[in-house]
Amino acid sequence: MRAIVFTEYGAPDVLHLQDVEKPVPKDNEILVKVRATSVGYGDLLARRLNEVTMREFNMPSLFLLMAKFYFGFRRPRVHVLGSEFAGEIEAVGKSVKSFKAKDQVFGYLGQNMGAYAEYVCVPETGTVDFKPANMTYEEAAVIPMGSIMAIHLLREMHIQKGQNVLIIGASGGIGSAAVQIAKYYGAHVTGVCGAARFDFVKALGADEVLDYTKDDYQRNAARYDLIVDILGRGSFSQARNALKPNGKYLFVSFKIRQLIQAKRGKTADGKHAICGLAPGSKADLDAVRELIVAGKMKSIIDKSFPMEQAAEAHRYAESGQRKGPVAITIA
Repeated sequence: MRAIVFTEYGAPDVLHLQDVEKPVPKDNEILVKVRATSVGYGDLLARRLNEVTMREFNMPSLFLLMAKFYFGFRRPRVHVLGSEFAGEIEAVGKSVKSFKAKDQVFGYLGQNMGAYAEYVCVPETGTVDFKPANMTYEEAAVIPMGSIMAIHLLREMHIQKGQNVLIIGASGGIGSAAVQIAKYYGAHVTGVCGAARFDFVKALGADEVLDYTKDDYQRNAARYDLIVDILGRGSFSQARNALKPNGKYLFVSFKIRQLIQAKRGKTADGKHAICGLAPGSKADLDAVRELIVAGKMKSIIDKSFPMEQAAEAHRYAESGQRKGPVAITIA
């Protein structure tokens, strides 16, 4: 089979097509013929992981060290990227009960990756589900990771109808899912992103969109019940005036500084910071699938590239021109 492979870290041009051995499913696995995958933040990061600094990384230094230990410090030990996928099952292991050949599925592989290939094996109990019939393979391939993270975190925040929610980083994978899920729960949603992505965030259902380079949401005194900071670039101490009493500031990405802010507990009027982690699960993907089938969530693909143009796909995703998800069509 063909796969998009990289054997050294670096610019997008390190990605190249190569023939590799086709995987064979174990008794508890399904063999998926991949039709589409995504160019996610994790793929871009992993491709150049050797040069990623502690300052650039959005999580505590320990997480970066763990990632480099897993992927390799000087040269990659994982040679096929791609954590999200959509495709058709070609074969199933003898112990598999939930799926059969020709089922269309989508899912999330996590740090194991491997979706930049014509075939991938996935455990039956992994984060995989039936592909919604109202989505193309490309649309289904770009939604799993961000949506399972967003739905888990927003449930943890006990989001309610009528609340005002601000989402900083509303155009990314987690942010775009959070906009739609918050709207599903009945919140009034304000998205923060670059001006080039305004139309994209509005199309997702945001009630308002702010330009992070011009609009200072921190001056919106006592307006928000919940602020969701996807990349952890903000500060609770600076933004707490924008929260209503008992309001929450959720850091989806965080460093030691944000952890300290969260550990300080609530202010006199009940405002507090929270550092949230979402493990991602099959149950969360099931819940996301239900929202997609019901028409409450969607994907709006910016561009799709064939697997022969994987380097161009990465280059475009990093160029600053991206207005939404970028997909790679496989096979």
